[in-house]
Amino acid sequence: MTKTIILSVLAIISIALSFFYDVKKPESTPAETATASLMLYPIQTGEDIARALELPPLPLDLSEPVDSAFYKRHSRKLGLKLDYNEDKDLLETITKWLGTPYSYGSSTKSGTDCSGFVTRIYSDVYGIDLSRSSRSMFDDVTRIRKDSIRTGDLVFFRRGPKQPIFHVGIYLKDNKFVHSATSGGVMVSSLKEPYYRNYYYAAGRVN
Repeated sequence: MTKTIILSVLAIISIALSFFYDVKKPESTPAETATASLMLYPIQTGEDIARALELPPLPLDLSEPVDSAFYKRHSRKLGLKLDYNEDKDLLETITKWLGTPYSYGSSTKSGTDCSGFVTRIYSDVYGIDLSRSSRSMFDDVTRIRKDSIRTGDLVFFRRGPKQPIFHVGIYLKDNKFVHSATSGGVMVSSLKEPYYRNYYYAAGRVN
């Protein structure tokens, strides 16, 4: 009899403790809930995170990262300080032409003159067909001030007043331009060099 009473009392105590535990058990913290939710979902995008946490979509930037290796490589080859937002097609195409020897009247990677080089770059990069000679190119562009030159604009040279234009190149940045010179073929030069500073005439933009 005594044993039965003891067992009954223990059972009542057990039930009471169980009820008390359920009532007093603290609710999960937000951090615990978030962790549990995240474990249930494969996290790949901001929307996945928002769905797991029951929050509005997160403004995560999942765009393609800047190809720093590309810009570093072409910065060295072209001798330019790049901002990592330049036209990659233009940089890559120009780089492939560097060192091409000068050849009057030609426009191939076996040899090219200044206007032939410019027409090929514009055709390959921009899909634009330019006039074949530097003089006719100048007639087709919109004149712009020297302090307004942008990457891709054309720079023209002549030997003096009333003299015809004899040379053309493509402006890059920081006073640098790429062209096919009679003395060295396709190369990057500076408008600050005495020769090009003396013979620089005007800049033009292809519309």
